[in-house]
Amino acid sequence: MAKVFIYPTTSLILSDMVTRLGHIPLGSALSVRDRVQQGGVEGIDSPPLNMTPDDAKRGLKWAAVEVPAGIRGRMSLIGPLLAEAEAAIIMNDPLAFGCMGCARTNELTTFLLKDAGIPVLELNYPETEEEGFAFVMAIKEFLAGLAQKGDEEKPEVQHE
Repeated sequence: MAKVFIYPTTSLILSDMVTRLGHIPLGSALSVRDRVQQGGVEGIDSPPLNMTPDDAKRGLKWAAVEVPAGIRGRMSLIGPLLAEAEAAIIMNDPLAFGCMGCARTNELTTFLLKDAGIPVLELNYPETEEEGFAFVMAIKEFLAGLAQKGDEEKPEVQHE
């Protein structure tokens, strides 16, 4: 069972597939939930919109001080997941959502994933039924390969 980082981090489809195929999905929805439920977190009134003053400081581990505080705040949630990840699935989506800070966080996240030296499966968002079947099969084969590889050498980044 591997800890698989999912991108986009809010993808319920990827999270569900990873879980159903016997692995642990790492995504921001679970991070936000854990953060809100744990005691001692101050200043979170309507997650994930608010961040504590310490979030920007924690984000410095993954982003430079010159980077806007919003990116560092997002990285304080995403960064620990990146550090924990044993593999990753990146779904490229033709649509971009959110502010420029989110776009820069997304670029930083995908860069760090590809640079981490872990197995990465990169797929395009399916637009047809045939592409949807191929998408699901590629994920299934990738996750099955993780279970079989165990301690063997990790594969390079795969592009579909």
